[in-house]
Amino acid sequence: MKTRVLGPLTVEYNGRSVVPTAGKPRQILAMLALRPGRTVSVDTLIEEVWGDAVPRSAATTLQTYILQLRRKIRESLGDDPGISPKDVLSTSYGGYRLVPPHEVHDLAEFQDLLTRGTRALEAGDAQAASSLLGTALMLWRGPALTDVPTGMVLELEVIGMEEARLTALEQRIEADLLLGRHASLIAELHMLTARHPLNENLCAQLMTALYRAGSPWRALEEFRRLRARLNSELGVEPTPRLQRLHRAILEGDPGLEAWPGATLRRAG
Repeated sequence: MKTRVLGPLTVEYNGRSVVPTAGKPRQILAMLALRPGRTVSVDTLIEEVWGDAVPRSAATTLQTYILQLRRKIRESLGDDPGISPKDVLSTSYGGYRLVPPHEVHDLAEFQDLLTRGTRALEAGDAQAASSLLGTALMLWRGPALTDVPTGMVLELEVIGMEEARLTALEQRIEADLLLGRHASLIAELHMLTARHPLNENLCAQLMTALYRAGSPWRALEEFRRLRARLNSELGVEPTPRLQRLHRAILEGDPGLEAWPGATLRRAG
């Protein structure tokens, strides 16, 4: 089974899609696909699909959706007599679980690459970190589960995946700063700070890249912009770590030439 959740939901068995077109069965499949091999309780599935407006028929309707998913799985099995839809989507005590044989899962692959990339960065191997984290980010095909209706449970899952994506991105940029790629990062960082206008890590990285590219005045302007946004929207000042970077740029601190912007996250 090949499962992809880092973008539109894709679940294929024997090369054939088992993703239903209807929204609620798609939600259920997404929930099961995010926890392969683990039981997802009936209560959790009902909470995801209906939230606080649970109809009396919810349990029966959920069983109908499970049957629809099993029919899709049966279509993908072909003439294989050794496996049934219930072997792939099994009923467990209090819930259901997806038991995909020989599974390929983009989220699991992403998490593995992120872990390895983080370790490489912490070990000082910027080249390996940049490569591993760049490969992890290439797995993303758009916002997580972008074509799946999300209830209270899936919404939290999506937030977690997107936060992990941003972490991988910040760390890949940190590795690239260590490798002296500041000039090539500026355009990407301008786009990212526009998309995440209150993110101090990205602002610090942009300030660092601009300073190293010979534009300290532009780095200081980025600090002023962020400070104005924080004051206006949250009524707070930039954190001490960002203020230290601002002061170092004002003073032309030689240490900035070897100071990766995202490292400020750990130093503060």
